[in-house]
Amino acid sequence: MEIGINLGYWGAGMDADNLAVAKEADRLGYAVCWAAEAYGSDVPTVLSWVAAHTERIDVGSAILQIPARQPTMTAMTAATLDTLSGGRFRLGIGVSGPQVSEGWYGVKFDKPLGRTREYVEIVRRAMSRERLTFEGEHWTLPLPGGPGKPLKLIVHPERERIPLYIAAIGPKNLEQTGEIADGALLVFSAAEHLEETTIRHLRAGRAKAGATMEGFDVVPTLPLAVAPEGSGDGDDDLAALADIFRPYTALYVGGMGSRKQNFYNQLAQRMGYEKEAAEIQEKYLAGDKEGAAAAVPHRLIDQTALLGSVGRIADRMQAYADAGVTTLTLAPAGFTLDERLASLRAGAEALEHAGLA
Repeated sequence: MEIGINLGYWGAGMDADNLAVAKEADRLGYAVCWAAEAYGSDVPTVLSWVAAHTERIDVGSAILQIPARQPTMTAMTAATLDTLSGGRFRLGIGVSGPQVSEGWYGVKFDKPLGRTREYVEIVRRAMSRERLTFEGEHWTLPLPGGPGKPLKLIVHPERERIPLYIAAIGPKNLEQTGEIADGALLVFSAAEHLEETTIRHLRAGRAKAGATMEGFDVVPTLPLAVAPEGSGDGDDDLAALADIFRPYTALYVGGMGSRKQNFYNQLAQRMGYEKEAAEIQEKYLAGDKEGAAAAVPHRLIDQTALLGSVGRIADRMQAYADAGVTTLTLAPAGFTLDERLASLRAGAEALEHAGLA
């Protein structure tokens, strides 16, 4: 199992720190550095900057939002980033959510599975440098009855096939991801529930494509909080570390999406937290964010984050590897750069301690 780092969103006042984190991850042998976008910083600019200041680590989009770009623009961006980085780019895409798609991009959030399937097919065709024609429900290239003609990508990507990942949560999306992608980007993944909530759906999709899970990259992102020196893995120590991620968990389970359409809330329910997920959402949408954070069960945080000593984190890493994870992406906690770098080093140490390096 490999490990990666997720820098999250750029432009939050930690840009210099984020670059330092990426450079240290590169030095430590992390496999990939991911960056995210919502309605602030964009991923390609960030990854260009990171790639220019690193040497070996891959750079990945987690994610390029489908409603933000035509699929051919995504193919152009992927080809450019792969060339500039010397073949170190990983393309992660996803439909985002209804609020961002419709509120920020003005793109109707409908038929996400069909849109994703067509998007991937167009990107693949464009990247192969064939003259591009496509007739689908969501895209038609070239437009009929006009001056457009089939075109092909005029740059030569560093690699013939850039790894393509899809951010997936729900069962149908996971199955389709297994069928059409090279990897899956996951969040709020618990090793104990990974088979039932995720892997079995990916495996079904792989079977549709006549493939196995061999070579398919399963990539959950997990928050990481390492026990400070002098503390251990006692209940109070772990509770203090879990509290760091209460607002984060409450935001996603309670407020990321509408009352009827919150993929993270539905995932928490599938992991057995039906009552708790409902309470978190009720309080969050009522404006009681502190109450929502307090309602997040400690066990939910502990199952979906890496908490404690290096030894305990190593044990958890082993559990994820046993569950089928192939690249474990870390989001290290820390209020200062030194704290984040220390967490980053602890992550690499834990992987070695587990014998997974």
